[in-house]
Amino acid sequence: MTRSNWTRCLPTELGESEVSGPVVAQTHPWRGYLFVAIATLGWGAAATFGKLVFSGQLLAGQPAISPLVLTQTRVTFSFVLLALFLLLRDGWSAFRISRRDLLACMAVGALGLGISAFFYYVAIQKTTVGVAITVQYTAPVWVLTWMTLRGKEKATGARIAAVCLALLGVAMTIGLFYGDIRLNTWGVASAIIASFGFSFYNIGARELITRNHPFKVMTCALLGAMLVWLLINPPWRLVQQHLSAEEWGVLFLFACGSMLVPFAFYFMGLKYLDPTRAVVTSCLEPVFAILLAGIFVHETLRPLQIAGVMTVLAATMMVQVQSGSKG
Repeated sequence: MTRSNWTRCLPTELGESEVSGPVVAQTHPWRGYLFVAIATLGWGAAATFGKLVFSGQLLAGQPAISPLVLTQTRVTFSFVLLALFLLLRDGWSAFRISRRDLLACMAVGALGLGISAFFYYVAIQKTTVGVAITVQYTAPVWVLTWMTLRGKEKATGARIAAVCLALLGVAMTIGLFYGDIRLNTWGVASAIIASFGFSFYNIGARELITRNHPFKVMTCALLGAMLVWLLINPPWRLVQQHLSAEEWGVLFLFACGSMLVPFAFYFMGLKYLDPTRAVVTSCLEPVFAILLAGIFVHETLRPLQIAGVMTVLAATMMVQVQSGSKG
């Protein structure tokens, strides 16, 4: 197999013959469920990995890495690797995009992807993985609310019930009904902000992907997020962190494992599943995150909190299914 043929194998497996081509649904939906489940396993593992990094448990004798550094390097490494891949595969034509869509993608990355990732990791640092990820996964509720206000979705009884169910589940998960549990205000607030950022990212990216290849949208969004972090935390400040080679290696692996690889599997899943079924399957992420946190971080959840996690997942799935039925 020549180098030219080899470089086209992966995008073809993703359901594309060209970077600008649309994603076409295929048969064998079980493959789609498998690919999306693998993606959510990667995202769930990333949450536990982040908790270990913040607590300093991952690298013995090394200081904990801050959410800012973790988020910035994750975005930067992912952008560089994805841009290089597209450049090697299709040359500069891979980055052809209208100015309007470029600015929109960068806004989605800066205000959606960047905010969501940073405040999500702050929430993990300040509270537990279970609380952070469960509150963030109320995002479909905010998406539905926004789409309803814009007249693009109907506020049916089932959807309203899903919103109430999700809010109840969040209250149960954060321990609101336990008198002896002290809520970390900044942790819960950060998780809520992360859910808003996640909602904005999904709403903004949806239309852009209908006109551009998902990898192109993702690359431009990562560019926007990276530029924002460079303004907030310039390169010389990163140098002042005096990170060791081992720490840089951990950050590089984290970027690959939490963004590039999971998203690759997710896109392969979209080849076999419609978006609604794919998003519903992605609700496995909180389940994986909480299970892995219990195994590796030794976080414990009380029975009522576990019930809250299940309640939020049920509400999220209800919202997605109702959204997919269009009324």
